[in-house]
Amino acid sequence: MQGHEIGLSVRSGDRSQPPLVLCNGIGASLKALAPLVDALRTGREVIRFDVPGTGSSPAPVIPYSMAWMAHILGELLDRLGHDRADVLGYSWGGALAQQFALQNPVRCRKVVLLCTMTGVIGFPGQLQALSRMVTPRRHRDGRYAERVAGRLYGGTMRTRPGPAGKALGARTRAASRRGYLYQLMAGAGWTSTPFLPLMRQRTLILAGDDDPIIPVRNGRMMKMLLPHATLRVLPGGHLDPLTHPAPWARLIDAFLDSERSR
Repeated sequence: MQGHEIGLSVRSGDRSQPPLVLCNGIGASLKALAPLVDALRTGREVIRFDVPGTGSSPAPVIPYSMAWMAHILGELLDRLGHDRADVLGYSWGGALAQQFALQNPVRCRKVVLLCTMTGVIGFPGQLQALSRMVTPRRHRDGRYAERVAGRLYGGTMRTRPGPAGKALGARTRAASRRGYLYQLMAGAGWTSTPFLPLMRQRTLILAGDDDPIIPVRNGRMMKMLLPHATLRVLPGGHLDPLTHPAPWARLIDAFLDSERSR
């Protein structure tokens, strides 16, 4: 797309329904989303991709914006032959999902916002957690990921941090240093807060009740701003959708498959 190679994974499904496109968190490759994809029971096509600079997608020469990345996502759907899609955004990917929905009011049918927020105009997480987000070390060093998992991600990681190393370790092909920096820069000045009242898509907001990175009040804020949103708060932290995905996947399946004819 526009001269950029994009790593891609597609789980085949019923093409009479819009596919589900997953937008990942910062620094992680599409492999990190595999447990959530495996837990989803929807029969539709499920699409994952590596943001430039992550996984098998080479880093671009210059930084990019959320608007540019949303445009690239549209080109990706064109290549795959899809006129419409449902979009799920996890963490950093939630910003991209919101941007895509705002730029594509007809093409984007439904939106799932998973452990995410509205960008710089929102409620910041705990300083101790955010300070560990400035580098991709947790994605490269599984043992380090386990050591910091409880304080960084909360939820089940506080008592059972072992899965953090598997979910975020080197086997997931984390972002390059430049790729990670570009993701940080894309989100640094971005916000959806003034525009969320314009979003017409039905939206499911899922938040963990113990998320040090993105406090649950961000979900409540989005619920107030979005005209057609439902908020569900689940027990758990920021990483639970990837390490303990079953309850999250059930809510996503039910939301996507409701009112299928719309």
